Amino acid sequence: MKKMWAGRTAGETDHFADDFNSSIRFDQRLYEQDIRGSIAHAEMLSAQKIIPESAKNHIVAGLEDILSDLQEGVLEVDPSAEDIHMFVEQVLTERIGEEGKMLHTARSRNDQVALDLRLYLKAEIDEILFRLRRLLRVIVDQAEKEKNTILPGYTHLQRAQPVLFGHHLMAYAMMLDRDISRLEDTRKRTDVSVIGSCALAGTTYDTDRGLEASLLGLSRVGENSMDGVSDRDFAAEFLFDCSVLMMHLSRFSEEILLWTSWEFGFVELDDRYTTGSSIMPQKKNSDMAELVRGKTGRVYGDLMTLLTVLKGLPLAYNKDMQEDKEPVFDAVDTITMCLDVFTPMIATMKVRRENMKKAAQKGFINATDLADYLTRKGMPFRDAYKISGKMVSWCMEHGTVLEEVSLDRYREFSALFDEDVYDAIDLENCVNRRISEGGTSASSVERQIALIRKKYEGDV
Repeated sequence: MKKMWAGRTAGETDHFADDFNSSIRFDQRLYEQDIRGSIAHAEMLSAQKIIPESAKNHIVAGLEDILSDLQEGVLEVDPSAEDIHMFVEQVLTERIGEEGKMLHTARSRNDQVALDLRLYLKAEIDEILFRLRRLLRVIVDQAEKEKNTILPGYTHLQRAQPVLFGHHLMAYAMMLDRDISRLEDTRKRTDVSVIGSCALAGTTYDTDRGLEASLLGLSRVGENSMDGVSDRDFAAEFLFDCSVLMMHLSRFSEEILLWTSWEFGFVELDDRYTTGSSIMPQKKNSDMAELVRGKTGRVYGDLMTLLTVLKGLPLAYNKDMQEDKEPVFDAVDTITMCLDVFTPMIATMKVRRENMKKAAQKGFINATDLADYLTRKGMPFRDAYKISGKMVSWCMEHGTVLEEVSLDRYREFSALFDEDVYDAIDLENCVNRRISEGGTSASSVERQIALIRKKYEGDV
């Protein structure tokens, strides 16, 4: 394909240099955004009397035909083209003649590609937000079903205190709520039209950047042309948001892997989201959760790629910035795939309530409640803590649990113990007495569920 930038040079480059320089193999994904941007640009040029209306009509019709042909597979992207912008412009000129060459008036590939990426990412953020709300709804639904299910809560992977499974699930709901908020904020900074910045300094033509932004559904225009062509903060911010989201999915995946193990047996995943072993017939592997956990590193790598590309660039546009798109595309694809498998995996997850309760009955996770009991009787907490610890040690030596210790034995440790100690250390009471805001009581879990449902009314 003939180089449209030939002039200052002969436009002849080495074959390998051509391949190295070309971005068509990945930026062809932006063909729809590129054509939409070009249609808006032609409309603006005509409205401002920069090109004739008749030329605009031919350009718009030609671009619409190219878009339709690409969507229907009638037209294939030429792999020898340098990038998607050059490909579209060259096909347009071949189809409508000299008028096609007017399209590039008052713009550069520098602002064109920045616009394309913003249009693409704005739409993809909306798609990811839709998927996130769908997953959030599934988690909240599961939390509501399990709002009275007791299991041991852990710190340091050691059994710590009794909690409700609904409370545990709502912790992930709160993480996703923050993920949604971050992406919504990033969307605001993506929703900016930079077309009209041209190469870096703007243009001598009397353009109407506001009109062009409006035609593209963008809320405002960038205020500085050099920043317009060189800013990729929105893309880096998006990749950071994706990295945090993947970290949350990875943490959830890790717990699913623990819970589905024989050692825990807290949940079972539907067969559709597990695999077997090639030689061990008893195996049921939670491979989807493992893959989500593994793909987290991939998205982290996308973020680091873009940050490293940008870290030493002088203003304004540099060819290095061609490397912005592949990490963004990869993160979009990875996040989309992970959410599409993770959501039904959680929706179909079976909860083994009895196994959770049995685990909660072991491990002395009501020891803090025992200390709180003595504190309410007037003993300083530190003294109560020490006595509670001694009782746990005694139970471990004698192969029993706090619920089975006789009252006489309790009174050997402190005269403050009375019959009501057994109510104090009952697991259900332990959970439901945690009435502090955000705590694990059933009423608190219900409030958390109501809070999220109200915030996403109609979606969750």
